[in-house]
Amino acid sequence: MPRKVLIMGAAGRDFHNFNTFFRDNEAYQVVAFTATQIPDIEGRVYPKELAGKLYPNGIPIHAETELVSLIKNNKVEEVVFAYSDIPYPVLMSKAALVNATGANFVLMGPDATMVKSTKPVVSVCAIRTGCGKSQTTRRVVSILRAKGRKVAVIRHPMPYGDLVAQKVQRYASLADMDLHKCTIEEREEYEPHLVNGAVLFAGVDYEAILREAEKEADVILWDGGNNDFPFYKSDLEIVVLDPHRAGHEISYYPGETNFRRAQVLVINKIDTASLENINVLRNNIRKFNPDAVVIDAASPLFVEGGDKIRGKKVLVVEDGPTLTHGEMAYGAGVMAAYKYGAAELIDPKPYAVGSIVETFKKYGHVSGLLPAMGYGDKQIKELEQTINNTPADLVVIGTPIDLAKLIKINKPTVRVTYELQEIGTPTLEDVLKKF
Repeated sequence: MPRKVLIMGAAGRDFHNFNTFFRDNEAYQVVAFTATQIPDIEGRVYPKELAGKLYPNGIPIHAETELVSLIKNNKVEEVVFAYSDIPYPVLMSKAALVNATGANFVLMGPDATMVKSTKPVVSVCAIRTGCGKSQTTRRVVSILRAKGRKVAVIRHPMPYGDLVAQKVQRYASLADMDLHKCTIEEREEYEPHLVNGAVLFAGVDYEAILREAEKEADVILWDGGNNDFPFYKSDLEIVVLDPHRAGHEISYYPGETNFRRAQVLVINKIDTASLENINVLRNNIRKFNPDAVVIDAASPLFVEGGDKIRGKKVLVVEDGPTLTHGEMAYGAGVMAAYKYGAAELIDPKPYAVGSIVETFKKYGHVSGLLPAMGYGDKQIKELEQTINNTPADLVVIGTPIDLAKLIKINKPTVRVTYELQEIGTPTLEDVLKKF
């Protein structure tokens, strides 16, 4: 008899673990997925077209709040935990909850889930959401392209829509984001690559995605999500650290896995962090991964029209995931607002509507700024309404995309951008020489 399995996830790693290990594996029967972290991703079915021959009706996706009843009602024997950016006390509390039902609590490792490419693979991951993977990835792409390499960027999944339609997605222009009906969260990750002329792949079935990317690339670049480890066997694993959250590299799952595995560790934001926190990172590197190459880096801010901020009452809109499950209390927008002399940061909470109100309730540490939540058309509209309700002189947009092109904002805006800048040696060029 096959062992009954439930996979806890958030529409990403969970589907990948299923596709690479459980699909067509007659030793197991996956009875359900659970979903959390992302709004409105439960209540769906992982479709039969993706689930394989053993699942002619697909696999139901339930809210994680139903976990215990699902285990008991389906006589589940194995619960696979498959999402990221989780503090260890929370992770072990979930393990205890599962074990209390009698089921095993399983964390699947890289060897069981990584897909092998026919091309060289460079991965960029992190120890937390919001460390600076995106600008690090862009820097790696620019170095490889300058060497004449054809690079295919493959981004960690964010399949929040039609899963069959999203099986394999290729993006070569900004128009492709409209074609694939991208959310704000997807656009934040994809748009900067596309603006720089890179070709990007994403979707649901990451072996199928890889095989398509291999057809047109000399090098595959894995652009990681949250603090998850790569889906592909990498020839070079680059991991970004954040000295503003020193200590998190050894206290969040699966970020510590990345921290210990990395061949290259990038200490980002070194220009804005305290020496004390930077030294915490250096000491932990010496203790847990002394063989890694360490690159010091900054992510300087660029604000076109930054002088408009001075003396103004501003609303700051920041990257959503960095503030929510990344647990940061501020981002590039807040730093730019202070740098350029804003008179006041207007708190948008009293003016929030719909799901934005719920976001503030769920993430109580977020205050005095607005996370750019946009996991669907309705939430994007609520974000727009919240911005327009807020009585600010100016909106400081700290998201990786030009939000003003996606929604109608009824007040002036300035946009904050940032790029990775290595400090001293070694550099990313040094570690990428063999590619």
